[in-house]
Amino acid sequence: MYVRNNLRWRVVWKYAWRNVLIFTAYSLLICLVYGPIGFRSLSIPWQPVATLGIAVSFYVGFKNNGSYDRFWEGRQLWGGIVNYSRTWAVQSLEFITSRVDAPDVEAPAASASELSDRHRRLLYRHIAWINALRLNLRRQPDQWDAAVAPFLDPDESEKMRARQNPPAHLLRQQAAELRKLREERGLLNDFQHVNMMQTIEQLFNLQGGCERIKNTPFPRQYAFFSFVFVWLFAGLLPLGLIGEFEKMGPDHIWLTVPFSVLVSWVFNTIEIVGHTSENPFENEMNDIPMTALCRSIEIDLREMLGETQLPPKLEPVDDILY
Repeated sequence: MYVRNNLRWRVVWKYAWRNVLIFTAYSLLICLVYGPIGFRSLSIPWQPVATLGIAVSFYVGFKNNGSYDRFWEGRQLWGGIVNYSRTWAVQSLEFITSRVDAPDVEAPAASASELSDRHRRLLYRHIAWINALRLNLRRQPDQWDAAVAPFLDPDESEKMRARQNPPAHLLRQQAAELRKLREERGLLNDFQHVNMMQTIEQLFNLQGGCERIKNTPFPRQYAFFSFVFVWLFAGLLPLGLIGEFEKMGPDHIWLTVPFSVLVSWVFNTIEIVGHTSENPFENEMNDIPMTALCRSIEIDLREMLGETQLPPKLEPVDDILY
């Protein structure tokens, strides 16, 4: 996610320079053929070009609204993950405190060290889950050892790595852990168990929402024809402008170049802005900063455990927060 208030011009130029060169060369060619060479048949009436421009602007605007909705929904889902991560941590720490009234459980009361270990396992597995979800959405399984494995037992890490959907199986393992705490250790009563299972249900819903966006591409008919219509308009624009500028005098036909390039660049930039928002989980400049969100959650949860050796918050790199 780009975090600076204003885009640096080098960033704008990075995405624009190729198209600007194409628009400039094309407009110069039109002016050269129309003026010095004298092929006047190139000029077309301005009215149909203007009508096409209005239609394209509406179409691109509709497409950009859909693209932004996908980005914003993804950000809301990760906002929910942040909130429910804290809820999970509070429930784990405050519910699992001592032996509850469970006469059918014969296990001795839990010691302080056992409770600390239980808390750590539940919260560390959750940190593993958010990072596994991030890697799954970005298709980065090669980063498992650095992002997920440190928070799991080695055997569990290898077992989860082999799954088709590691985040789903990590949540399932959390549910199995809760069952053991309730049935075998008597550390959860029915009310607490139900509440924590509801939190897991919400985490499943949030994960499913992210996977829905990831696995359902933006409708290609909208994305493809938006691109086609913008370039069709850019191709016709100098043909419509050159006749209008000639009315001001023969030498004014060269004004077609800057004005045609400017208008074409504006339309093309609007189309690119929508295109870069279609898939918010690709680790690009305008995507959701899942790595930074995962680090924030990790800091919160480990601090709740009482740890003091915490990793630093991630800072933007070249104004981009990943």
